Amino acid sequence: MRSKAITAAPEIEALISLLAKVPGLGPRSARRAALQLLKRKDQLMAPLAAALAVAAEKVRACSNCGALDTQDPCMLCAAIDRDDGLICVVAEVGDVWALERAGAFKGRYHVLGGTLSALDGVRPDDLRIAKLLERASGPDVREVILALSATVDGQTTAHYLAERLQPLSVTVSRLSHGVPVGGELDLLDDGTLFAALQSRRPS
Repeated sequence: MRSKAITAAPEIEALISLLAKVPGLGPRSARRAALQLLKRKDQLMAPLAAALAVAAEKVRACSNCGALDTQDPCMLCAAIDRDDGLICVVAEVGDVWALERAGAFKGRYHVLGGTLSALDGVRPDDLRIAKLLERASGPDVREVILALSATVDGQTTAHYLAERLQPLSVTVSRLSHGVPVGGELDLLDDGTLFAALQSRRPS
């Protein structure tokens, strides 16, 4: 009779299970990550646990643009040296970070919180579209840049937003050269993002 396989302690399995839920980590990668954390408790696990606790307590979504920060409004919204006349619309906070790394945009951001998706049941009311329309109606806003990924959902969202923004007195543009069809903004290099912003076109 075969003996029952020895499994990890419930606490370890719980750690692996949680790590496996992080995007990009499957069960095997989660097990390797858990092993490294456990082997390096003082150098890695303890500082990570402390950073996670602080982030969980202090990080929040900006009530204005939707980006993540420890203050509200966020640092980007509070900065006085950015162009209030430009609003760059992105799907997720990671896209803001990517565009900031590229260094090509000095206006304001607006994070939708996703893209429209019939398959996933994401509707306009599920996104921060009403807040965008409110901001775009401001007297200082002259252009709204739809910096959405060149995926089906991204382009569907961009088309919908362009229609909703059309009655407003703003120019609506989209990213142009450099963003491949099917490409995700957060995975593109800084040079590609810079070129895309510089060569944006009317929507």
